[in-house]
Amino acid sequence: MTRKIKTLIIGTSLLALTSMINFVAVDIAAACGTGQPGGSGYVPQRRDSNSLLARKSAVTQDQARTIVTGYVKRLNPDLAIGAIKDNGGFYEVEVMGAGNKIIQRLGVDKRSGRLILLN
Repeated sequence: MTRKIKTLIIGTSLLALTSMINFVAVDIAAACGTGQPGGSGYVPQRRDSNSLLARKSAVTQDQARTIVTGYVKRLNPDLAIGAIKDNGGFYEVEVMGAGNKIIQRLGVDKRSGRLILLN
């Protein structure tokens, strides 16, 4: 083969490889919710029409229960929500399993409504 043909084949192969890597990276990022506000596919976020959370009022205990209930029921409908405690900047919510045993504690940030894994 001539030198020009080898160079053309190598260049085409590198271009195809870079295109495939970019396609896979974009696909993985889309699956994780990158590019979408808050990555809402994984962690529920408070919705804000103008993106300024400072103007929103603090999350109440009822809203915290709703946020955690929606998240937990999507993961496992057999789980239930237990007691909610006020811990200053966040609410501590108990996730109950079979036999009313605490299997997880989640926090809900009062300002943003984001979930925090506590244990």
